Amino acid sequence: MRSDIDIAQSCEPKHISEIAAAIGLSADQIIPYGHYMAKVPTSVVGKFGQNKQGKLILVTAMTPTPMGEGKTTTTIGLGQALSKIGKKTLIAIREPSLGPCMGVKGGAAGGGFSQVLPMEEINLHFTGDLHAITAANNLLAALLDNHLHQKREPYLNFRDIIFKRAIDMNDRSLRDIIAGCGGRGKNGVMREEGFEITAASEVMATLCLAKDLDDLKTRLGNIIVGYESVSKPVFARDLKAGGAMAALLKNAMLPNLVQTIEGTPVFVHGGPFANIAHGCNTLTATRTALGLADYIVTEAGFGADLGAEKFFNIKCRLGGLTPSAAVLVVTHRAWLLHGTENIAKHVENIRLFGVEPIISINKFVGDPEDGLETLKKECAALGVPAMITDFREQGSKGGLDFAEKVAALADKKPSFKLLYKDEDSLVDKITTIATKIYGAKEVIFTPDAKRSLKRITNIGFGAYPVCMAKTPASLSDNPKVPGRPKGFAVTVRDAKVSAGAGFVVVYTGDVMTMPGLPKDPAACHIDIDINGKISGLF
Repeated sequence: MRSDIDIAQSCEPKHISEIAAAIGLSADQIIPYGHYMAKVPTSVVGKFGQNKQGKLILVTAMTPTPMGEGKTTTTIGLGQALSKIGKKTLIAIREPSLGPCMGVKGGAAGGGFSQVLPMEEINLHFTGDLHAITAANNLLAALLDNHLHQKREPYLNFRDIIFKRAIDMNDRSLRDIIAGCGGRGKNGVMREEGFEITAASEVMATLCLAKDLDDLKTRLGNIIVGYESVSKPVFARDLKAGGAMAALLKNAMLPNLVQTIEGTPVFVHGGPFANIAHGCNTLTATRTALGLADYIVTEAGFGADLGAEKFFNIKCRLGGLTPSAAVLVVTHRAWLLHGTENIAKHVENIRLFGVEPIISINKFVGDPEDGLETLKKECAALGVPAMITDFREQGSKGGLDFAEKVAALADKKPSFKLLYKDEDSLVDKITTIATKIYGAKEVIFTPDAKRSLKRITNIGFGAYPVCMAKTPASLSDNPKVPGRPKGFAVTVRDAKVSAGAGFVVVYTGDVMTMPGLPKDPAACHIDIDINGKISGLF
């Protein structure tokens, strides 16, 4: 089996102006970053972002195995297949984070003959968006510590600071640190501090849910950095940080235009994690795509209990989006681990939002044919259309009939609905998600969680949607419980308001915001030759 990078490097991409022309944009309506990448300027985003005509198709998945089920590959393959059958299509996905690329997960540009080009650029520095987000995040952190050092008003309790620094790398040593050491006060106020990976930062989530640059500046100012007292938050705007942060993010706000191996246009923009943040590409990219194409294929991270739930309850709620269909990615290996009951639960979860699913059985090399056919029968018995697809090895040809069925499903009038109301209490919102989406019997709130939720409500953020931080390995909050568990309790251990992003993060189990590198990091196998050719990326 050929590697992803070998396949990508064997392809000759089209000039980015040709890709832009396919969605009606002239050379003057893009900002080229070399020959094969471009930014879409504010004028285009503003014009087409208001013209929401296209049909939005979400790609999600059953509970995954640690190896992943090829959701991005399916997203890209489906987009290529829709283009091949004559549909004007645009794909909208997240940007990869350097941490997973250098760790164990690998990149996020798809796989095989269903991936995005230029693969190496996208998986490494790309157009610099994540670096800009990191810089904006750490500017706020620096202003915060200077505010403490200079003893400026409003008073900031150094024991009640919630904003962390960020770095786009897996580095467990930075999870908990002491800042301001040495210098007898010259190096700032000594306090406990820590880093998050950039993809888990509130600045990332804020950029991904901002409607435009002005909205971004307002949202950045709304970030709570800490508290003056139990009931009095201190915002980034109190530190006069919003303007400079927005200036650093000026270009990062613009969607990135690239292409698939087969030349289908793709927006790759924004990259929040789905087990911690909301796991979707930017609202600006999605809204712009809806004004430029007839069918927009997008994805949300991990299984439907995480990414899809947040896509519907957070992104669609805040962005006024109406999805037309959902593709549920199922694999033979995930089925062996979790069973048909797990698939049935994710089908049920999607239908709770009034969206009809269709199942893509993503074929991997080595999957037994008889096993795939049995899985197909099991899926069909759930009352959901199901087809075996092979987008990795065959590109668009691996799912042309499937694309026809997806388009037909998306063409039907949607009946989308949200799972809870804004005015529901935070406790009720959490309980609704835990019982209806996860299938929990009850929710246990620790004393810390109760205090945090009460404070968040008292300072005026009780109407926000909730963003559940939960393991992706199980429907429950215990990663060691596969399948469709029943009769379990979900434990909420804490909560934090992300006032800039516009949601409340609810922590269940032990979900870390800074991953670590594995025993054999992928970085140890990445290399570059004298001609600049990169190897080892996957």
